[in-house]
Amino acid sequence: MLNPDEYSGATFDSRKVEPGMLFIAVKGEKVDGHDFIPQALERGAAGVVDGYGELDEYAKARRDALRAKVVGVTGSAGKTTTKELLKAFLSGVGTVHATAENFNNHLGLPVTILNTPLDADFLVLEMGTNHPGEIAHLCDVARPDAGLVTNIGTAHIEFFGDRDGIAREKGVLLERARDFGVVSSANDKIGILRSMCRGELVAADPSPRWLAEVMAEVLPGAHNVSNAALAFAVAERFGATREGAAAALAGFSLPGARWHRVERFGSLFIDDSYNASPDSMIAALNAFAEMPRKWKRRVAVLGDMLELGEMSAELHRRVFAHAASLGLDAVVAVGERASLCDADERFPDVAALRAELPRIVGEGGVALLKASHGMKLGSVLE
Repeated sequence: MLNPDEYSGATFDSRKVEPGMLFIAVKGEKVDGHDFIPQALERGAAGVVDGYGELDEYAKARRDALRAKVVGVTGSAGKTTTKELLKAFLSGVGTVHATAENFNNHLGLPVTILNTPLDADFLVLEMGTNHPGEIAHLCDVARPDAGLVTNIGTAHIEFFGDRDGIAREKGVLLERARDFGVVSSANDKIGILRSMCRGELVAADPSPRWLAEVMAEVLPGAHNVSNAALAFAVAERFGATREGAAAALAGFSLPGARWHRVERFGSLFIDDSYNASPDSMIAALNAFAEMPRKWKRRVAVLGDMLELGEMSAELHRRVFAHAASLGLDAVVAVGERASLCDADERFPDVAALRAELPRIVGEGGVALLKASHGMKLGSVLE
């Protein structure tokens, strides 16, 4: 095994190999990376990491060589937003490396560690899970100094039984964090999380006035203020200030389809279709409804939420009932599950919606697009 100072980074895509990088050869559902080892070596790979087991060992060795403070971020919703906010806040204190895109699983997390500069001051790692035991595995590799839990919702509930089960899975991050953990003081599962926290537990105010005022110009919605408050609670422990955080938010934007503003057909679309759970759906709907009423029509286009198990029908109905209570001009359902709910218009899939979208929103209107990633709802804007 190569030492951490003998390679310059890592990738599992042979097309992205640059001289001195590690090539990670793992077998996926559709492609076996071992088939591309010759191409990776031709492009100058310093070595080949063979399989997930060796990948973990390389990542652990890299983790040992880092001087960075490592912060893990997990939760049922808002992980990426909070990770990006924390990255921004910490950037005023030192150099920060963080999870790219949604590389938050058993492949993405170790790859992120392998690409962390040895002299980075902070490493922010997003940690996702949809089955029990996954957070523990990620923590075995990352060995976090601090842990942040955004919230406890119902995402992937079919694999955990109930929200207490989800809280215990997320709480493993606090159990493994060496120094401290951060949660919202409004988290209704704080008792479970507190009992699991190994170090000090910081219960952050989810709506500090100073931060709410700044966030109103950046990312609307109480859920985003809460995410920012959690991120600042961590960053403050490492030296961040309110003034520095406010400065970091100037020009802040999220990657991908996360509250992404797109003008099409003479209307404004808020593309928040990167992913969805019942909790993130309701939070996004609330933020959308609170936007200034300067558009001719306000329309919520809501697609299927996946991996909800036996509670799927009830959770979809709950979301659509909430949408109907907000006084919007129209609520549109897209997908097999969503179309079973009360809505002003229903479409079986995104393809059926595409041609009708300009009519539904109308010129001078504004629409929110929200669904699970697998629905590809944002593609209607392409």
